[in-house]
Amino acid sequence: MFPAHSPAIYEFLREQRLVGPAQLDELNEEHKATGKPLADVVVDLGYIEKSELLRRIAEHLGYDFLGELPAQFPGEAIAAITGKLARDYGVMPLQADEQNVDLLVTDPFNTQAVDDLTFALGRNVRLFFADPDKVDVQIKQHYGEDEESIDDLLQEISTGTLVQPGRGELTEHDIESMAEQTPIIKFVNLVIGQAIRDKASDIHFEPFEHEFKIRYRIDGALYEMAPPPKSLALPILSRIKVLASLNIAERRIPQDGRIKITIGGRQVDLRVSTLPTQFGESVVLRVLDQSAVQLDISQLGMPEDVFNGIQEIIRRPNGIFIVTGPTGCGKTTTLYSGLRIINTSDLKLLTAEDPVEYEIEGIMQVPVNPLVGLTFAAALRSFLRQDPDVIMVGEIRDLETAQIAIQASLTGHLVLSTLHTNDAAGAITRLVDMGVEPFLIASTLEAVLAQRLVRRTCTQCKTSYEPAPELLSQLSVARASIGDRQFFYGPGCPACTQSGYRGRLGIYEWLRLTEAVRDLVVARAPTLMIRQKAIEQGMRTLRDDGLRAIFDGHTTIEEVIKYT
Repeated sequence: MFPAHSPAIYEFLREQRLVGPAQLDELNEEHKATGKPLADVVVDLGYIEKSELLRRIAEHLGYDFLGELPAQFPGEAIAAITGKLARDYGVMPLQADEQNVDLLVTDPFNTQAVDDLTFALGRNVRLFFADPDKVDVQIKQHYGEDEESIDDLLQEISTGTLVQPGRGELTEHDIESMAEQTPIIKFVNLVIGQAIRDKASDIHFEPFEHEFKIRYRIDGALYEMAPPPKSLALPILSRIKVLASLNIAERRIPQDGRIKITIGGRQVDLRVSTLPTQFGESVVLRVLDQSAVQLDISQLGMPEDVFNGIQEIIRRPNGIFIVTGPTGCGKTTTLYSGLRIINTSDLKLLTAEDPVEYEIEGIMQVPVNPLVGLTFAAALRSFLRQDPDVIMVGEIRDLETAQIAIQASLTGHLVLSTLHTNDAAGAITRLVDMGVEPFLIASTLEAVLAQRLVRRTCTQCKTSYEPAPELLSQLSVARASIGDRQFFYGPGCPACTQSGYRGRLGIYEWLRLTEAVRDLVVARAPTLMIRQKAIEQGMRTLRDDGLRAIFDGHTTIEEVIKYT
């Protein structure tokens, strides 16, 4: 439960008479035999409820007890204490100002902690107590589990001696031995761990002529970390290829692989892609963190009409529903969220994906593999013989896939898929361009959702301001139409690493195929005309939904202009 000193816990249990003397000695023997903390033994054997034990300890020691941890810890508090201090003393900062800092402790019996931390931080320290397991999770989440930082390790590598292979052509054995050196293993683990803690979606390893860059993509923007020496490029990239079970000697052709690792007690999948470049291989890791991704459709921040529309479509017995937008805008997440709603024992759900990003219990998920002939079209064709109710196909890329999706819809299946187009109306034109007959589109397509992800203004440092006239004109908004609405931006703070943004939210364009829109589709009307008719019938464009997010204080004008 917590690293409390056994004698202190023993005395506490004896003084408070929470268990009898004979039982206490038995518990102590069990603690010595198993090595489990005495507090854990008492709870595990049912002598006292965990919450009651923690509350009694807090009362006994004179600490304020927190039954629930705050949903969010302020950035200025987290910045007030180093990762090393947080880990060494088992403390998590609750709040801080220039004179004081409030800390949650995992070991309330460590009486020396107050004096040590007061001296180290140069501030008045006040300690609070909560469930140590929950506090420990927060410490790991915000400060990591590693004693060393990336900078510390780079310093160690630059002053230490890495085994360098001899001159001449490198053998596979040479490369493998470089990748297995302890500093390289620790460095790669640290980089990946840091990226996951920072909620990065991708990690880029990029060799250039005179430098080796490592960048994280966080909330859609790339951030560069301290670059390691150029000489480490080959061993670091080889280490990643070893983890992904790729051919480390092959550096002339692209390779794809996957890494499964456990970080902070949870399993994370990394999709690995290598690309030969002029100065070595560029490697990108896509982070697929199942626990971080939000697959609850009610939590995606959709406007109510869009949310209700999707709920209605995914419960239909047949038809096609398409989500459209550029790579990385959350199309698959939206479809997964929809599947989660209808994932019940009375429906059979099948998906064909390239690759399977998140594993969902109860859904048959098939990774396509074009190298062996398992394309989206081939998978879809087989699906129809598997008696499904709902089919998700990762992307409609060609006429064959589109035709089978339509055939599936006409034979009583609901089909969900994605397309790469700029807006909702563009999806219809794209299908026609592929060669699909307009009357088939009109009779099977039920709705199209276009979406983008924009960065969310940091809630810790959000400030109202008066936007420049040029910005408003780019947004095509007249000053007179704004009224007394406020605009917000983030000047930057420790919580958002001075970027002004923290997290992302979706903006949406919901196109329902009404009879009027279907008539236009059959008549091969251009995208602009379909779009105009949809707007007349109540469709909000991506730009309009972006304005909603701006006026609600969730994002900035610059973000909406950038993505719509």
